Amino acid sequence: MVGPATVGRVNESWSARTRAILAGRPDAGDGNPANVPLVPASALGLDYSREVGTPTWAAFEEAVGALEGGTATAYASGMATVTAVLDLLPAGATIAVPVYSYAGTRGALDHAQQQGKLTVRRLEPTDTDAWIAAAAEADVLWLESPTNPTLDVMDLDAILTAARSSDRAPLTVVDNTFATPLGQQPLGKGADVVVHSVTKFIGGHSDLLLGVAVTARDDLSTSLRDARTRTGATPGTFEAWLALRGLRTLGVRLAEASKTASLLAERLAAHPAVARVRYPGTGAMVSFDLADGDAAERLCANLKLIHNATSLGGVESTIERRAHLPGDAHVPDGLLRLSVGLEDPDDLWGDVSAGLGG
Repeated sequence: MVGPATVGRVNESWSARTRAILAGRPDAGDGNPANVPLVPASALGLDYSREVGTPTWAAFEEAVGALEGGTATAYASGMATVTAVLDLLPAGATIAVPVYSYAGTRGALDHAQQQGKLTVRRLEPTDTDAWIAAAAEADVLWLESPTNPTLDVMDLDAILTAARSSDRAPLTVVDNTFATPLGQQPLGKGADVVVHSVTKFIGGHSDLLLGVAVTARDDLSTSLRDARTRTGATPGTFEAWLALRGLRTLGVRLAEASKTASLLAERLAAHPAVARVRYPGTGAMVSFDLADGDAAERLCANLKLIHNATSLGGVESTIERRAHLPGDAHVPDGLLRLSVGLEDPDDLWGDVSAGLGG
């Protein structure tokens, strides 16, 4: 592994927001750049960059690792990250996953089960007793909190404690995309692996595809890097550079978007056309239910400011009726997932309010 051209001296006592700005930077000194440079090399000496990485990847990995408290490995996309983690599992493993969770992950698990590689158990995300029981029966607990798109909050402390004390010692994986490393650090709670779709909040500008897995276990870190080398799921150099730049502003972006999300959730809850608001009390995601799918589609069609788009986590607000997607056909028909961006809060509410009919 090529070490970063940046060693980023970071004090662990500093806040996550400060570490997001400073980790992975070049050493201070005469002639050193303030930011990591792009290193678009396919080979470094006698080594392929696919096998050893590049300084640009390494700087991004160092920064994410400093936030999550482990060793990070970047991949070409969030789904490449999910696939690499699933590669850790033995044939025939039983994996528990929330009923409501990222559709791409559930699709990958369904495919593996159809091929006879895994047995998948789907549990209600907030049924903590069922998850504690699964810690004694499953080989893997795949956790996601808040969940996508229903924004259920799982009791990670209780579930991870049960997993650590279980004789079965299941592998615990937490998709931390929605919470971000600034919202929670699951490795500190005892999780084995944390995954992110960097495409979302970490990148923050809807201009890259990237994923990352983080672990504090050396054996898992080695296996995750081996999986990347073997499959060629390597991150693009420019994408890694953009993601590192996006990470620098995650703190201010998330704080501002969260304030607006809280305001919108409050106003949506008071609107007569809204049947239910799903907001965990923090973060930039708000889901809410209208009477039915037709009402939800009408709102999407009536919006002028908010983009009707499938992705999330960018500076621009996006909304989507999730039940129209085959992978999310099981979610409530009128559920809308709103990713709150950095537009003026009153402009956003005006758009939603007008779309709902005042």
